[in-house]
Amino acid sequence: MIIYEATKTEFISDVTNELLVERLYESYQKKIGRTSKSEINSWENSLQRMSNVMQDEEIPADTSVAIEFKIPNTSKRVDFLVAGHDGYQDHVVIVELKQWSEAEKVTSKDALVSTYLGGGKRTVTHPSYQAWSYAALIQDFNQNVQDQQISLNPCAYLHNYRKSENDPLMDAHYAEHLERAPIFGKGEIRKLRNFIKKYVRFGDRNQLIYQIEHGKIRPSKSLQDSLASMLKGNQEFVLIDEQKVFYEEAYHLALESIRNNQKSVMVIEGGPGTGKSVMAVNLLVNFINQELTALYVSKNSAPRNVYASKLKGTMKKTQIDHLFKSSGSFTESEANEFDVLIIDEAHRLNEKSGLFSNLGENQVKEAIHASKFTIFFIDENQKVTLKDIGSIDVINKYAQELNAELIQGKLVSQFRCDGSDAYIAWLDDVLQIRETANANDRGVDYDFRVYDDPNAMLNEIEMLNRKNNKSRMLAGYCWEWPKNGRNNTMHKDIHIPEHNFSISWNLSDSIWAIEQDSVTEAGCIHTSQGLEFDYVGVIIGHDLSYQDGQVITDFSKRAKTDQSLKGIKKLAKEQPEEAQALADRIIRNTYRTLMTRGQKGCFIFCTEPELNKYFKERLNKSAAYEDLSPRAGMVAEDRGRY
Repeated sequence: MIIYEATKTEFISDVTNELLVERLYESYQKKIGRTSKSEINSWENSLQRMSNVMQDEEIPADTSVAIEFKIPNTSKRVDFLVAGHDGYQDHVVIVELKQWSEAEKVTSKDALVSTYLGGGKRTVTHPSYQAWSYAALIQDFNQNVQDQQISLNPCAYLHNYRKSENDPLMDAHYAEHLERAPIFGKGEIRKLRNFIKKYVRFGDRNQLIYQIEHGKIRPSKSLQDSLASMLKGNQEFVLIDEQKVFYEEAYHLALESIRNNQKSVMVIEGGPGTGKSVMAVNLLVNFINQELTALYVSKNSAPRNVYASKLKGTMKKTQIDHLFKSSGSFTESEANEFDVLIIDEAHRLNEKSGLFSNLGENQVKEAIHASKFTIFFIDENQKVTLKDIGSIDVINKYAQELNAELIQGKLVSQFRCDGSDAYIAWLDDVLQIRETANANDRGVDYDFRVYDDPNAMLNEIEMLNRKNNKSRMLAGYCWEWPKNGRNNTMHKDIHIPEHNFSISWNLSDSIWAIEQDSVTEAGCIHTSQGLEFDYVGVIIGHDLSYQDGQVITDFSKRAKTDQSLKGIKKLAKEQPEEAQALADRIIRNTYRTLMTRGQKGCFIFCTEPELNKYFKERLNKSAAYEDLSPRAGMVAEDRGRY
């Protein structure tokens, strides 16, 4: 999605006649539905400078320019695009605009600098790295760019920054990044013009901005698919902005902690799709390359099993088992036995370990005890069982007890749900987890549907799955999961008689997420948390309903075989209010987690008709608010979806 597009001549005219800010504001309101005049006014100086740059007679009048291009599958935006050709090949120049006036080099880490932002000094990515990483992501995600061989040429323009002798941003430490994307500072307008004219000697003959904006999105390689090659040293995931900052900080803090024999703990908080698992595996790969004893740890076996399956043939099973451990593996570990433990989904950690929860003292404490450097990736809103005790407070408690230095960070940018931060906030509001400003704004690019017939939803998921085996059915744990018949494909566990619908729980806990035929099975919270798909179809059971304007939870509707709420009945007799509050949070978190597994879309069917109706009403309001296509607000009776 692009906020503003014009020819060079039109752009200069809009700036000269002081129309650009108003048009940007109108476009933002129409396409996104939210922004402020003050936010857009902050761009005015930078865009005035770009207007000056573009006022060069040798830059053709029919050159295309664009402002604010949203990179697919992220919530990041490219500041400025210039499109044309050099007589042989189509080119798009990517310009990252900065209003910095000073910066300091950070030579101890890769591609990071220090500058003043938001009232204080902050460590951020080097402008050259940022511009290059954005270009790399567009290259990876946009089919038109790939198929039509559109050349992307990134640079950064720091129009308030005057370079000095031995300039920190131009230090040899950043040579690789500067070569990929040069920096132009104050007084270098001619150099920037020459950079643009090197690639744009003629106008935009092939509507390149349109091609980029409307290019089919090729999904990024999933973490599971790329792990094998990553373990061979090939880093296929580009870390962006705060991901890169936290990655570099974690990586170097670990090395420093081990070198100085100082126990340290790092906590990185982040919601669904902010890249926690991508960072975790990148760290694992590079720690191993440094010949450190590093492990990936998770309570949930689903991601570990998927990784192990993908690695078969590239590594010995014993090596795989040594790399990926359950959170209960450290009850008897010696102090500092491991160099690094990377704890993914740390909110799922338990107090006790073992089959009967009778081993050890506390999984958080045991991990910190066993490792010189422990990094926890956490989202407290994804606690889905009564046993989930992982929290920042608990981590802080045991870090202090074990004399470990504690460092905290927070990932905020959304890289799943088509990069839509709005969808997550909208979902929280709809599920009444918290009131948000996104009562109606769910983002314009995420495919959310409400189905009246679960058969139609399954058919759609099956059709989408034929493309790349990355679409799955999920369900709330409201149907029993019997031991008998678990390996029988004809055994159906989930029955919805009024729709003549039946489906089995996933037969293979280990590799259900990647088996070709498992699209006709439903995964639960325990087999899907920590994984991601392109599309998910979620069956919402009787534990969630809608009454008198309120979304209601009922833990008595959960299946008896579900261990998530084990002990809740006893607690309900002794402390009913506390029991209800705990169960309520777990049920809402469960559906929030299930409904954020899809990168491109989430479809739902509710067994409670009033809840289905409520979701339709919220979707209808969202569609009206965002001025989507007419299809978004119609009932497709023949396909059974809304």
